[in-house]
Amino acid sequence: MSDDATSAPQDPDLRMDAATVRRWCSAAVDALGAHRDEIDLLNVFPVPDGDTGTNMLLTLRAMTEALRRERPTDVGSAAAVIARGALLGARGNSGVILSQFVRGMSEVLGELDEDAIRTRPTSLLAESLSRGAQLARKAVSDPVEGTILTVADRAAEGARDAAARATLDMAGIADVATAAAAAASAAVTQTQFQLPALTRAKVVDAGGRGLSIIFDALAAVTGGQPSGGPAWARKAPTTPSDFDEPYAGRHGSDGFAYEVIYLLDAGRTAVATLEESLRSLGDSVVIAEGSATEADANTLTWRIHVHVNDVGAAIEAGIQAGRPHQIEVTRFEDHRDGGLTPLRGVAVVAIAPGDALRSAFLGEGVTVVDSGPARRPSTAEVLAAIEDTHAAHVVVLPNDGDCTAVADAAASEARTFGHDVAVVPTKSVMQGLAAVAVHDAERRFNEDVIAMAEAAAATRFADIAVAAREALTMAGHCHPGDVIGSIENDVVKIGSSVLEVALDLLDRFLATGGELVTVAVSPSAPDELADDLSRDIATRHPEVEVSILAGGHPDHLLLLGVE
Repeated sequence: MSDDATSAPQDPDLRMDAATVRRWCSAAVDALGAHRDEIDLLNVFPVPDGDTGTNMLLTLRAMTEALRRERPTDVGSAAAVIARGALLGARGNSGVILSQFVRGMSEVLGELDEDAIRTRPTSLLAESLSRGAQLARKAVSDPVEGTILTVADRAAEGARDAAARATLDMAGIADVATAAAAAASAAVTQTQFQLPALTRAKVVDAGGRGLSIIFDALAAVTGGQPSGGPAWARKAPTTPSDFDEPYAGRHGSDGFAYEVIYLLDAGRTAVATLEESLRSLGDSVVIAEGSATEADANTLTWRIHVHVNDVGAAIEAGIQAGRPHQIEVTRFEDHRDGGLTPLRGVAVVAIAPGDALRSAFLGEGVTVVDSGPARRPSTAEVLAAIEDTHAAHVVVLPNDGDCTAVADAAASEARTFGHDVAVVPTKSVMQGLAAVAVHDAERRFNEDVIAMAEAAAATRFADIAVAAREALTMAGHCHPGDVIGSIENDVVKIGSSVLEVALDLLDRFLATGGELVTVAVSPSAPDELADDLSRDIATRHPEVEVSILAGGHPDHLLLLGVE
């Protein structure tokens, strides 16, 4: 029996439903979190970068967050939600493979209506594991035995054998899950003898170990028996010097310096061509298929993973195939020294919309999480950004009141990974920019956080937008097409001219003092607006310095900040 996953009682009300899917994901997160360090230390294939446990855990957390956000009410919709969450939140080679395993399960579990639950629940569960194993293997360009793929296959076989003799009730489901967990655990033990890199290091496969823990969680929540496989952690982190010959071998990433991952919106034909291009550039090519995009049923969202030396070529290949986004690049050398990446230094993570605003933060060395008009970042995305800094101390700037809760949740999770995280509750990107301007990584962290918080609090902010519909505001009625000026999210001015409303708001601010005015101008604003505003500010307030950022917030014609 696993120490961190205890078997559930045979509750007569226990059944395969959305609640069970939620419990499984939650239990898997808890169990994998408890074993994360162990799995990271096992990580020697395809490269010993010490992050397999972390990547699988982050992928699972993306699934659980998707469930919390979407709140599905039946098992079919719950399965679809976790598949989408896994794809969008997949981290690293192991996370992308896991996302495809989950997608395969979801395709079959989606058939679990009331009739299926009554007549063939055990066979459908077994089929879902088989489909998951198939899609996981299909996602990898050069499948290798002795890896997570082998463990998935053996678990599926164990589940099929058990389903053939299982009762058609929850006890039968528990038996199938128990058989899958036992087969996975046995397969993990054998990986040490199937892959030369593992044999030399005297360890089992990290991804396979992670998957076996996920199967243990499934057995536990369905009322079965987790395998409670042995702990396999090495006494010291794995490094290339542990091996008598190159650690990655023919199928690994010896000689490739970077891991490139991105989401891609593209059609199947284009992705088939992309796969060939990526194979010519590097190895460890994993392509995970997702669902159709909202804009075009023939365009799917894919998760692309490859190890290369030429990062630009890998991204350019994605551009040729479709629309790449959420691009992540990791340099393996940053992970190899000591296996687990030590947390050092101070970093800043900022949530920001608009190209110019993102560029302004990036120019200051800040890690940026994208947001937009109809898109708020998830806790998983902010957590991933914090993790990617590899910093011991991290300041998070939400830059929007609606993002503060997400930033707080990500910070709380990151602290379990050993990061010291402080959220400075900036309500606007203007406050965020002011905070970054005084950031000093050489200062004591607490002092730096205080200085950034004080700079943010001292920055007054406003925004100007065009009304889309009639509404009653604090400044009176507005109608579609009216120009609305808001100070710190309260409407204070309604007018017909963007320039006049902007100058009115700035006059209010500068009447009580100010040295620097920062203006972010939307791409949809009139071409002459920035020049006209700069000229008029100089005339009315010659003592004030003005900074213009072109390409600002997509929702607001202007963002104003006064320090």
